[in-house]
Amino acid sequence: MYDPLNDELNWRSHTNNLLPELADFIDQLMMRLARERPANTQVILQRLAEIDQILNLPAAPLRQKPPKVPTTVPPSSPRQPPPQPPGNSASPGSASGGLTRRQLIKVAGWGGVGLVGGVIVYQTWKPNSPEPTPTQTLGGINLQSFDFDVVTVDSQGKENSRNRRQAKFFTEDLGNQIMLEIVAIPGGTFVMGSPATEEKREDNESPQHSVTIKPFYLGKFTVTQAQWRAVAALHKVSRDLNPDPSKFKGDNLPVENVSWPHSQEFCARLSRETGRTYRLPSESEWEYACRAGTTTPFHFGETITTELANYDGKSTYGSGPAGEYRQKTTPVGSFQVANPFGLYDMHGNVWEWCEDHWHENYQGAPSDGSPWLRDNKNENDNYRLLRGGSWSNDPWYCRCALRVVNRRNGRHDAFGFRVVCSAA
Repeated sequence: MYDPLNDELNWRSHTNNLLPELADFIDQLMMRLARERPANTQVILQRLAEIDQILNLPAAPLRQKPPKVPTTVPPSSPRQPPPQPPGNSASPGSASGGLTRRQLIKVAGWGGVGLVGGVIVYQTWKPNSPEPTPTQTLGGINLQSFDFDVVTVDSQGKENSRNRRQAKFFTEDLGNQIMLEIVAIPGGTFVMGSPATEEKREDNESPQHSVTIKPFYLGKFTVTQAQWRAVAALHKVSRDLNPDPSKFKGDNLPVENVSWPHSQEFCARLSRETGRTYRLPSESEWEYACRAGTTTPFHFGETITTELANYDGKSTYGSGPAGEYRQKTTPVGSFQVANPFGLYDMHGNVWEWCEDHWHENYQGAPSDGSPWLRDNKNENDNYRLLRGGSWSNDPWYCRCALRVVNRRNGRHDAFGFRVVCSAA
């Protein structure tokens, strides 16, 4: 059962039809660090009692809805060998292997949640790619326009432009006056991968490659706690959802402390309820949406400030200034500035789960915007990607390009997500 290559117990492949909640709980019991395991016997017994209740619940009746297409893109052919686990990863071209010093410091600061500072993605808007006009309807829903401010800063972090822009969106009504706003993202082509001149660049941020993205729809904000609670109240698809998982409490704060499977369950319930296909973004979709046609490390410019985003402002990037370290999440959209596509909080606040499996570099990566998945579900299916940085991270972790990997069942008070609605 022990996998020496990945330094983990591969016990799941030896079981059949195990309740997902029980499997997740077993993973938690076997966490490497004591503080990540249940605090005491009482907590263990309480969770076992909850799982027992789940086992004995009658099947919930499904609402009558039209047939749906799957919420995830079919996996592509495997193109890379499985990544080494956190703490035992070797960067290409490195004889010694392992994480960089700043990655080790950050992982240690997060209590060993298993993040690996990794491949940076850098995109350049292709000049000869026209920007398509988003479809005016989606599944019979008329798109509306909204206005927003786009800010850029100079290399010292001083605001040098502020423009008013407009984009299209639609709203999902989740009930009880809780709305989910979804923005139309135009298609286009960009170059994925970072130049050697970008500060804090890693060796595995290459090779650069061209990716063509089809139009899609993406959450204006990360999913909030109010939105999470509304969807968690719907009948489950494959696993239960804790209606209140977050450490920092507030209806308009981003939901956090959610794992990759939990975000998948959210998308599955939302898809079934609305009749539209919701899912997590692929890495390339996320990066493309974050950049929104820009080529700088941040969509704001060459640096970032804590007047524009929520991160650990004690550290600086480039020639930018030091700032505030809030030590918690902030309400979504509270900085009142968006990127050129009309998306808020793409830098900092919470990391955002993506659909893809982890790969060490971009050798063989898809060029069509689809998630990079492995056919063999036992081949490092434990590792998934997060993007965007968080309230607890140094500014370079918040770059458009940076990506990190975590175990799919990992939860942290800096882990959240936003949803994609596939274009009709």
